[in-house]
Amino acid sequence: MHSASRLPQPSENLALGLARFAHGLRAADLPAAVRTKSLHHIIDAIGLAYASRHFPFAAPGLAGFRAAGAPGAATVIGGAERLQARDAALSNGYLIHGLDFDDTHPGSIVHPTVACLPAALAMAEVADASWGDLLAAYAAGMETCIRLGRAVKGGFHHGGFHATGLVSHFSAALIAAKLLGLDVQQIVAAQGVAASTASGVQVFLENGAWTKRMHPGWGALAGITAAQMVQAGFHGPDRPYEGKFGFFDTHMQERAGQVDTESVIRDLGREWTLLDTSIKPYPVCHFIHGCAEAGVKLHAQIGDLSQVRRIVCELPEATLPIVAEPAAAKRVPRSDYEAKFSAQFVVAACLLRGRFALSELDDASLADPAILRLAAKVDCIKQEDTEFPKYFSGAVTVELEQGAKLHHHIPMNLGSGARALDLDDIAGKFRANAGLVLPEARAQAVLDMLLAAGPDTPVRDLTRGLVA
Repeated sequence: MHSASRLPQPSENLALGLARFAHGLRAADLPAAVRTKSLHHIIDAIGLAYASRHFPFAAPGLAGFRAAGAPGAATVIGGAERLQARDAALSNGYLIHGLDFDDTHPGSIVHPTVACLPAALAMAEVADASWGDLLAAYAAGMETCIRLGRAVKGGFHHGGFHATGLVSHFSAALIAAKLLGLDVQQIVAAQGVAASTASGVQVFLENGAWTKRMHPGWGALAGITAAQMVQAGFHGPDRPYEGKFGFFDTHMQERAGQVDTESVIRDLGREWTLLDTSIKPYPVCHFIHGCAEAGVKLHAQIGDLSQVRRIVCELPEATLPIVAEPAAAKRVPRSDYEAKFSAQFVVAACLLRGRFALSELDDASLADPAILRLAAKVDCIKQEDTEFPKYFSGAVTVELEQGAKLHHHIPMNLGSGARALDLDDIAGKFRANAGLVLPEARAQAVLDMLLAAGPDTPVRDLTRGLVA
């Protein structure tokens, strides 16, 4: 494979460039927009961690992590358990990503906060770091995972990998190494060790298995382990990304020539890619969001649903294998997780109910004959007019029995670009999610605590407020 590799070589060692950036970054260096954006995404993620505890997948996963882990000083959000940093990070990653309601960077097609926050929170807590220290490490990690994902132009997904499951190993290694106070060469080595653990296959799509939920947390566990191994003197590769048999060659294979390696380090500290990250308004795969919103918009126009003859969903071509195929299976999802990745089911529910919230993923909704009748009429086709992956666009056309057609096109999904959710939206989402397991007053207290945190606030003061 390597003799035929066409991977473009960058102008400097990528791991070294990322390590220098992370090592030198301080909270005071972060632009105000980056600090604000980071806070919004952290609030969103913590609310999701609480919400996941309401659902059946949470308890078995957490029990397994505790059984394989060890007691320690790090907090698991919404629980009383205290675990070793890497075990707490695994648990929190599982909770944050469990509902697939967490943020996404459209250009990289990764969920960056869950690739970064679990490691940052656990390591900052055990290191007795400040909120400012956490934000700097989080921001450095966000730039790392987003840039690695963006460089391959969706190539990880095409190869069958869950991109977040891959990049989280590197961002977590960099975050943990920074919070441990490692030097530049040690941060390089930690990334090198992470290259031997980066994994996460998309076979969960076949049967709605729970493995995707654990991928980012597993990356956090592996990244923390890599940093601690290097701190203890372990020798790691120094060119993990572009070296012979490195990450890009092994995971991109024949697509290695498409990788924009230089973009990983270009304008580090000047271009903040995390600012383009989108917070989800719907608890489904981000690829479906344009069509979901179009379905919500068309809900009031349809009237008599028995008159619907056919529904056509237009989606970016690259997303069809993930959210629309095989069509027969997508029309009848067998679990909430399968439903999250079914454009047919999501659009049918939006057309019928005029919304898509967590309640549309409960057992009653999955078995709702009215939704399933509509889903059976949904055909998904390639969208020609799209700016994907910059935005998760979509269009829905409803064809009625008498020949009339109702159409709505969403070029820019809600939550992205100029349509980014504001603090009121994010706070409302937090209250709704945390409120699934916390009393209203307690959820508001957690939100107020996070909003009031200053650069010098000890992270341990905050994590004490996140327990059950």
